Amino acid sequence: MVLPKCRYISVVFFAFVVLLINNGVEAFHKVYPHLQSVSTISVSGQHRTAYHFQPPKNWINDPNGPMYYKGIYHLFYQYNPKGSVWGNIVWAHSVSKDLINWRSLEHALYPSKPFDKFGCWSGSATIVPGKGPVILYTGVVDDKQTQVQCYAIPEDLNDPLLQKWVKPDKFNPILVANKGVNGSAFRDPTTAWLSKDGHWKILVGSRKNLTGIAYLYRSKDFMNWVQAKHPIHSKGATGMWECPDFYPVLLRGNAGLETSEEGNHVKYVFKNSLDITRFDYYTVGTYFKDKDRYVPDNTSEDGWGGLRYDYGNFYASKSFFDPSKNRRILWGWANESDTKEDDVRKGWAGIQAIPRTVWLDSTGRQLVQWPVEELNNLRGKEVNMNSQKLQMGDYVEVKGITAAQADVEVTFSFASLDKAETYDPKWVNAQDLCALKGSKLQGGVGPFGLLTLASQNFEEFTPVFFRIFKGPDKHVVLLCSDARSSSLKSSMYKPSFAGFVDVDLATKRKLSLRSLIDHSVVESFGEGGKTNILSRVYPQLAVANQAQLFVFNNGTEPISVENLKAWSMNPADIK
Repeated sequence: MVLPKCRYISVVFFAFVVLLINNGVEAFHKVYPHLQSVSTISVSGQHRTAYHFQPPKNWINDPNGPMYYKGIYHLFYQYNPKGSVWGNIVWAHSVSKDLINWRSLEHALYPSKPFDKFGCWSGSATIVPGKGPVILYTGVVDDKQTQVQCYAIPEDLNDPLLQKWVKPDKFNPILVANKGVNGSAFRDPTTAWLSKDGHWKILVGSRKNLTGIAYLYRSKDFMNWVQAKHPIHSKGATGMWECPDFYPVLLRGNAGLETSEEGNHVKYVFKNSLDITRFDYYTVGTYFKDKDRYVPDNTSEDGWGGLRYDYGNFYASKSFFDPSKNRRILWGWANESDTKEDDVRKGWAGIQAIPRTVWLDSTGRQLVQWPVEELNNLRGKEVNMNSQKLQMGDYVEVKGITAAQADVEVTFSFASLDKAETYDPKWVNAQDLCALKGSKLQGGVGPFGLLTLASQNFEEFTPVFFRIFKGPDKHVVLLCSDARSSSLKSSMYKPSFAGFVDVDLATKRKLSLRSLIDHSVVESFGEGGKTNILSRVYPQLAVANQAQLFVFNNGTEPISVENLKAWSMNPADIK
């Protein structure tokens, strides 16, 4: 997110004030002691998702330690077993054979030792040859939020479900912040990788003042870790780096790579979750193994205005390599946009986004993401629309599906770009531009797209749409998911999320869009997964069978729905 200078300064100043007020301890989540243990009496089903992952009740946040082991996918996640706001956090554990249908097991980790008495926070899982899976996680040792890195191992390696985990006293905690490292901002160890010199390596997120830092540690035996002389990467004015992720990607092709893969055929992705902005940012770059330095390519900003996995409600993501299908899979947490009181009333809060396959785009400048192929198994009834011309002001309903629980893929085409509006170089912030030029404001080429979760008389709707501008060198494509009209309820967060799409329209006058609509989620993938936006929305009228879906055009240039496929989605089996 590129901020106007005045806003950027105000946010940085605000961050400093927050740190001073909290004696330099950076907040992890807002704490509501009077609510965090309020038991869930009943669970509201109105906005619960049908095929996104969420437990039957209570609060969840970060996905932790995802992995594939002996034919089973494992997902751990931060969970409050006592209520629907953050607090009492444990590592909950669910297993699956297809990444879509899940069965919960007993909690894997919960505060039980002096080194994690005040919290078992986020981390990763590494499958170590000869040892099996090892969880690395952040333990909190006191009420000042002093953070250390700990490990846990399965009680029985022959159990494919890995139902019980132990935290050995020997070596725990395996990492304590050295002098000069902020011990209250020292968390979320990454999946480890094994370098050719025989050292295991991990990163731990931190900050120094407002400089984001990823410290690097090495170990020969996975138990004794030594801090490298310098961080693998840092960047000023970004704030705390939570949930760092670091992994290789193929220069060409969409196959995934095991985390320890090296060679001239790979680039590296470094991702951090910025606590101040609550967005996940990443860069593509080069890892200099001899120096243990990561240097981003000069193709995108390294900071708040840089590339994001998702330009919407998506945070604390974690990826893993899936050897069963030779792919890298990305999980991300999507919080509620309700108030904390609403979360208590409905008895639950938080979901995980649909797991996504991730690879490097052919340009080498960014990543591409797409829902895992197993999701298609939930598709039910299909409807089609082909060669549908949309004049300015046209809204055409997509009938015959359950519009509140659907999967939609559509390709739009246009004959000319002559009517595209002139792009103002000051429009560097996509979200602000979306707010300035919403779906109702007439344009030249666009706005056009999908109108999701629409009520009968359009009192509520969530548009996902493109708008095309004429830039000095090439056309600028904006993708918006605008929640401002999504609900009649005024108390919730209803942003106009948006991102720019890197596409050359000079050679291709088409744009594609896929949206996964799931009651309180609209998760969208623009132009094959180049730009993605997840919105949390809570309609009051456009619910269940009362929700409608439309394609629309509010630009003077006619738009063609070249082809559209939409499916009613069956619910996933999540228990």
